[in-house]
Amino acid sequence: MGRCGTRAWQELLVLLGGLWMWGSGAQPTPPGPTRSSVPPLKFRLAGYPRKHNEGRIEVFYNEEWGTICDDDFTLANAQVLCRQLGFVGATGWAHSAKYGKGVGRIWLDNVNCAGNEKSIRDCKHRGWGNSDCSHEEDAGVICKDERIPGFKDSNVIETEQSHVEEVRLRAVVSGARRRLPVTEGIVEVRYKDGWAQICDEGWDSKNSRVICGMMGFPAEKKVNRNFYKRLKRAARMRGRSAKPGRRLASKSQPKQKRREDVGSRKRLFAERQQLNYRLHSVSCTGTEVHISMCTFQFYRGNSSAACSTGMPAVVSCLPGPLFATGGAQKKKQRQQQQQSQPRIRLKGGAKAGEGRVEVLKNNEWGTICDDRWNLLSASVVCRELGFGSAKEALTGARMGQGTGPIHLNEVQCLGTEKSLWSCPFKNITQEDCKHTEDAAVRCNIPYMGYENLIRLSGGRSRFEGRVEVAVGAAEGDEPRWGLVCGEGWGTLEAMVACRQLGLGFANHGLQETWYWDDSNVTEMVLSGVKCAGHELSLSHCQHHGSSLNCRNTGTRFAAGVICSETASDLLLHAPLVQETAYIEDRPLHMLYCAAEENCLSSSARHANWPYGHRRLLRFSSQIHNNGRADFRPKAGRHSWVWHECHRHYHSMDIFTHYDILTPNGTKVAEGHKASFCLEDTECEEDVAKRYECANFGEQGITVGCWDLYRHDIDCQWIDITDVKPGNYILQVVINPNFEVAESDFTNNAMKCNCKYDGHRIWVHSCHIGDALSEEASKRFEQYPGQLNNQIS
Repeated sequence: MGRCGTRAWQELLVLLGGLWMWGSGAQPTPPGPTRSSVPPLKFRLAGYPRKHNEGRIEVFYNEEWGTICDDDFTLANAQVLCRQLGFVGATGWAHSAKYGKGVGRIWLDNVNCAGNEKSIRDCKHRGWGNSDCSHEEDAGVICKDERIPGFKDSNVIETEQSHVEEVRLRAVVSGARRRLPVTEGIVEVRYKDGWAQICDEGWDSKNSRVICGMMGFPAEKKVNRNFYKRLKRAARMRGRSAKPGRRLASKSQPKQKRREDVGSRKRLFAERQQLNYRLHSVSCTGTEVHISMCTFQFYRGNSSAACSTGMPAVVSCLPGPLFATGGAQKKKQRQQQQQSQPRIRLKGGAKAGEGRVEVLKNNEWGTICDDRWNLLSASVVCRELGFGSAKEALTGARMGQGTGPIHLNEVQCLGTEKSLWSCPFKNITQEDCKHTEDAAVRCNIPYMGYENLIRLSGGRSRFEGRVEVAVGAAEGDEPRWGLVCGEGWGTLEAMVACRQLGLGFANHGLQETWYWDDSNVTEMVLSGVKCAGHELSLSHCQHHGSSLNCRNTGTRFAAGVICSETASDLLLHAPLVQETAYIEDRPLHMLYCAAEENCLSSSARHANWPYGHRRLLRFSSQIHNNGRADFRPKAGRHSWVWHECHRHYHSMDIFTHYDILTPNGTKVAEGHKASFCLEDTECEEDVAKRYECANFGEQGITVGCWDLYRHDIDCQWIDITDVKPGNYILQVVINPNFEVAESDFTNNAMKCNCKYDGHRIWVHSCHIGDALSEEASKRFEQYPGQLNNQIS
């Protein structure tokens, strides 16, 4: 660990824990050959509000503080941890981040102690750093308020709070309080039941950078400090003088500016009555993800005379493109984006600012291996994408597995880099990493308040219900709650609603709802909602506006959602299509069942049945589920349709679309495949099959498994009887109507170049739709054709 890491660790020791009590157990473990080289674990209680003997449990391992997930947590776990903290035992434990969300790694998950272990090391768990949790699941413990006699590693129990966790940026001038996001304001830290300020003596841009990163902004900008100084002086003068006509502005100032200053002074004066300085001498390096990791000092006791030569720290931040508000700012950032394609992106996340990290190299998108992946590197990614610093650096494909190459390994950013590509890294070899080790991030994003404009009612849990939205809140009036018309409401709209609610992905979008009316909201206020699926709020989607147009306005026909923290992610194995494609001239007398299921082109109806044949382009489809939830048909088995001819059930009418396109995108032939059998044909190592079609079994595709549609089964083709020789694009789209929710719909299409000479077909360059750079995709679509049958 370098000098920076050592200093950060020392600062954490002094500042963060509130009550930090370290120890490796109530009784020292006898030294042995296997234990001698293992550094002792350190523990602390953190969080707010809490007493000295309770809090979020944090553990120092591998030179880094982290938390413990509450999955399978028990009182026995709390007993072991409390003893390691120097208490005689535990009286309880807390789940769901009761003491606030931690920062950094989640070191342990699924901890299972018997209760008599000397160290948490001796308990069963998933392994250090192996977790599928977020900090919303941080565990806490409540220890008996009795110390172990002679316990050596305990700190003096402090009665005063000596740590910083919650920070906010409070706007104090102009109309900024009502505008979101708040990009400029006084920095305040949570203290007891209120908020306190930071003295700006010695404050610099590195401190501001850390605060802006916490608030979800990629960069800081210079503050007009003189403006705030002037307001501070004016507030003091106004406080001393009761003369009603006293002028506070210079006569030389323009009248408009004087009016603005007076208004601002009034506001700042009101704020000044509440000033309560808590921190001073803050010094950050600029790479910290939280101010608590910087050095600073607390004002102790009576702080009425604090910060005599300074003022409250004020920070101004630059928002990223997704959260820019001004028209000129948006236009400038759009121009910067259009100059060159980004070389980094996030995939598979439910919320803005989270996802699997993918990078563009040699015109092909690929992933990053999670070896040595940490908050510094994750923060560089977040800021490069226009978000703040990183909340979490996720390992173990927590945002789903990617496809294609793994481009980078052992990325080691300092935290000051403008781009991930400026960080040291190692090129990958096949043996180094697998996609089960894909790195991901959760970034800080600005508070926009979108979640306050939507709610669910009547559901069996907080993840489902009838959608209710607030209208009229933008004008400053009291918001009016109403329903959303269910007509046209589908998976994409439900995805946006669940994202806005902060509930993850959509499991189902309901056009009719039978939920209990528990909010007495019966009026439709929104109709014609049509979303692309990536929006942050339903208000960003197309809709009818104030001119409501809904045929059925009863509450039964209001839109509803069922949300889920995870989702499936289907994609086609492109190389197999290329390897298995061939042409077959199939006699008509063998195609009656296929015709019944509309698997032939329309001209087949005019053929001389049963004589003649149809020319079919056949290929195999291997469809993988790389997501974090099983792919299940939207319809339950009670509504599956039996097809007598093929003698099987269809769980989805259209599961895939097969198309032959000209280079300019015109469709010249098409096919489709109903999901007559969604099952686990094969699975990755250590993954068990769950779905099988035999005997009217449950249908679906398990995470880590794939469903194989062989080239020799009915309808696994495109009827190209009417296609003329030429150069074309073969396109396969899975789940084309978005019937089932997925974490990523952009990878559902696969494209190949193909040359057809009237007798044979050559299929090559098959790839997932979003796997190539924009430049490579354009070259693919402008493909001039094959001169021979040799594929280079």
